[in-house]
Amino acid sequence: MPEWLVVLLGVSAGLVVLWLLLVAVLWWQQRRSGEAVDWRSVLRLAPDVVRLLRRLTADPTVPPGTRWWLGGLLVYLLLPIDLIPDFLPVIGYADDAIVVAIALRFAIRHAGMPAIERHWPGTPEGLSSVLTLVGAARG
Repeated sequence: MPEWLVVLLGVSAGLVVLWLLLVAVLWWQQRRSGEAVDWRSVLRLAPDVVRLLRRLTADPTVPPGTRWWLGGLLVYLLLPIDLIPDFLPVIGYADDAIVVAIALRFAIRHAGMPAIERHWPGTPEGLSSVLTLVGAARG
């Protein structure tokens, strides 16, 4: 077997394993919360999450360190360079979902749930779905 084919198969297998791991983390988080999540609805919430991050980054009441981290996350999400390229179907966005979940947990811890609720641009059901995936209880 040619060496390039072995490398290609190894990289492909690694990406599949990483994607399955990321999906398992999201599934486990949803199961741990005990609430059902409509995954199609969650995928439609991506623009709302980006607007939430932008609003939190611009809010002077949010601690400066948190605003810097959220600004960095926005840059990461908008740049074409990713851990897993976004042009790969399904798997390309799994790393973004994990990074966003971690960043939102950080934002909730440092900015507080009232800031998240105040800046959420979507529906209350959408916020509940996002918070379920993030593993945060609405207070």
